Amino acid sequence: MKPDTPNLDIPFYQPAADEVEVFQHAWKNRLPLLIKGPTGCGKTRFVAHMAARLGLPLFTVACHDDLTAADLVGRHLIGEGRTMWCDGPLTRAVREGGICYLDEVVEARKDTTVVLHPLADDRRILPIDRTGELIEAPPSFMLVVSYNPGYQNLLKGMKPSTRQRFISLRFDFPRAEQEEAILIGESACPPDLARRLVAIAGALRSLKDRDLEESASTRLLVYAALLIKDGMDPVAACRVGIVEALTDDADIAEGLMEVVSATFGR
Repeated sequence: MKPDTPNLDIPFYQPAADEVEVFQHAWKNRLPLLIKGPTGCGKTRFVAHMAARLGLPLFTVACHDDLTAADLVGRHLIGEGRTMWCDGPLTRAVREGGICYLDEVVEARKDTTVVLHPLADDRRILPIDRTGELIEAPPSFMLVVSYNPGYQNLLKGMKPSTRQRFISLRFDFPRAEQEEAILIGESACPPDLARRLVAIAGALRSLKDRDLEESASTRLLVYAALLIKDGMDPVAACRVGIVEALTDDADIAEGLMEVVSATFGR
């Protein structure tokens, strides 16, 4: 797996509080960072922004049920008549002194997180049992993980022995004026459109845990804004960009569309 392509242009990110300062302090003091917050609130964009800002290579791993320790660390592969060792993204990040970002880390298998323990405490080492190597992380290396607390259950929680190796940042959806600035920055949409989309999101988020399992994310608002700016009807754009992504229930979808229609004066 290759690192995300370095970009001289820092990805747009609208700070909500002191998260940029916290990240910088964590990196300077060689501390691992845990970011927790709902889907689509900007966790991944924030990490990409900070990696570019610090000029570090970024290795992003989308964690899932089948992710193994070998997927992170590496494995032996057979090729050209011989066996070769291939580093995984975690090992490459350590060797190159970059940032390894494990997105939705609680989705990975339990035995996978054990690999992180010696990297996430004051040892900052990565033992590779299959090659006998013991790699010491350089000062620029940083381990960052994230997860959505709303998805946690008894089977998919983070063990205290893992959690307490990290400093933690709590993310949430931004305040209205901040979210409007994000939409304008991401899509170059007019301020009035940003205001209306944020108002829709606020109304839909009030339905969380009643009619909807998940809140309307900032990411979905950006999608809708891009469609509208490209000439699509606003109501239709909100249906495909926001509403249909939130529910499969036709009746609930129609109820959400009433909020959209009212906002755009239909």
